[in-house]
Amino acid sequence: MAVIGLGNTLRRDDGVGIHVLAGLQDELKDYKVSFLNFGIASFGLVNFLSGFKKVLLIDAMDAGLAPATMKIFRLKDATVYVKDNKLSSHEISLADLLEVSRTLGLETDIQVAGVQVKDASYGLEMSPELEAAKDHIVEDIKHFVLSWLEERQADNG
Repeated sequence: MAVIGLGNTLRRDDGVGIHVLAGLQDELKDYKVSFLNFGIASFGLVNFLSGFKKVLLIDAMDAGLAPATMKIFRLKDATVYVKDNKLSSHEISLADLLEVSRTLGLETDIQVAGVQVKDASYGLEMSPELEAAKDHIVEDIKHFVLSWLEERQADNG
């Protein structure tokens, strides 16, 4: 299983995936989870996905929700939450990733933890709303990852 942080830390809230990934690495260091910082992801990300049965992508999204709202959804359902890829500072959008994974027939279970941004302008600090919610987001994602690990253990056991 892999947890992959996406985002541009030079664009305030867009870097939330990277900031949350760092917190998760501390929280889950005793578990068999691969943590990857993909920053502003490119098509090279697809090569890594095929090496795992389950992948959780953590990324900023603009779905018109309240700032710092997090939704976890399957990649195939991404269009419900991410409209017109308004926020992407990545070379590959979730829509692109979905299309490539379909084309290649990837069997990886890819889920996305999307966090609603408030401010993606240039700057190093996240908005006060996302900064205040960061620890809570880390905790929620940690529980999700632990449930995935329990499923894997039950399947193997």
